[in-house]
Amino acid sequence: MLSDEYLTEIAQRHGTPSYVFDLDEVCERALMIKGLMNENSPSKIGLCYSIKANPFLIPALVKNNAVDNLEVCSPGELSICERLRVPGSMIIYSGVHKEDEDISRALEYGAGVITAESLRHFELIKKAAERLDKNCDVILRLSSDNQFGMSLADIRHILKENQKKDAGVRIAGLHYFAGTQRTKLKHKTDELEKLKRILAELRNESGMELKRLEYGPGLPYPYFEKDDFSDTLRPLKELCGFLQEAAETCSLTVEMGRFIASSCGYYLTKACDVKRSDDNMNWCILDGGINHLNYLGQMMGMMVPMISQIRADGRLTEHPSEPADWALCGSLCTTNDVLVRSYKTGSIEPGDLFIFKNAGAYSVTEAMALFLSRDLPRILTVEKGSSTLVRNSCSSWEINCGTL
Repeated sequence: MLSDEYLTEIAQRHGTPSYVFDLDEVCERALMIKGLMNENSPSKIGLCYSIKANPFLIPALVKNNAVDNLEVCSPGELSICERLRVPGSMIIYSGVHKEDEDISRALEYGAGVITAESLRHFELIKKAAERLDKNCDVILRLSSDNQFGMSLADIRHILKENQKKDAGVRIAGLHYFAGTQRTKLKHKTDELEKLKRILAELRNESGMELKRLEYGPGLPYPYFEKDDFSDTLRPLKELCGFLQEAAETCSLTVEMGRFIASSCGYYLTKACDVKRSDDNMNWCILDGGINHLNYLGQMMGMMVPMISQIRADGRLTEHPSEPADWALCGSLCTTNDVLVRSYKTGSIEPGDLFIFKNAGAYSVTEAMALFLSRDLPRILTVEKGSSTLVRNSCSSWEINCGTL
């Protein structure tokens, strides 16, 4: 965990708004997750990182062998992996929308596994593999009653029609992901039992091995002040025994995003203006906003994430016994731009630094970055005590401008 003092130095040196990602923290957490899943397990359980959570973490996770696979869900994400020279064998190329050119690119790059989310997807994969003379492992995504994946009936149809091995294409198993921030253990254990049963049935019906299962449990991570931070790995610890039981029946890979990445990130933003309205509400305008930061469950700023407030002279703000309520708002011209509706502190002054914590997953890629053509925040990473500017602040107005 990076200290407030260290993050304050980064803000003074590089400015705000900025994201800072602790690469040592994310690699340590990923390795702890792998260790917990495989502790006393006779069958190895793989760990797959969903790069949509934060692509800036890819080089460190790959270099440190902290994950076994990367889930790539779009042509743009594949381009990121190409630019970073990620080994193709690590890539599980997923995504609900794939066309022939996308599948062909993934095959030519050497993607280890490609998911089929529909009957059409499977046919596209077959044709691309045959045309390019490439071998390809395919996992069939089973729908969890949403737009992702396909019905069990469609999966049975594919297996029935492809019992004879097609040139280049091998149906390796199933892919299943039901959602994110899921708190109920029973929902996940019931899923694992269902998936084990379905795999057994499909093996018997098709005569295929169907060894592989990629499973996304959607484990929750705490973000807000009233959440329990005592053991953020507890949801995994509760599930580990059930994962190990499942791994005895298949080659299991567990897919995670926010559960790996959330703790490593910090968003730095400064107070630019303060004011008080006629209804006695205190307002603070920040140089960032919802165009940069988006916690899942934030609900128009009603939930308060973990925040440190640092005075312009570097002092950590001490909150009085009877603090005032402040709304922390961004720089956008919309009433929706509220990061925190009720932040309790004694006072705020222009120049105060706010450090939003546990911002390592999704915020950097999921926020509405193009709205009002504000600049994108700079990105820094920290490894072994040394900070690196990965991307400077960059403009977005040109994207919104079009051809003049």
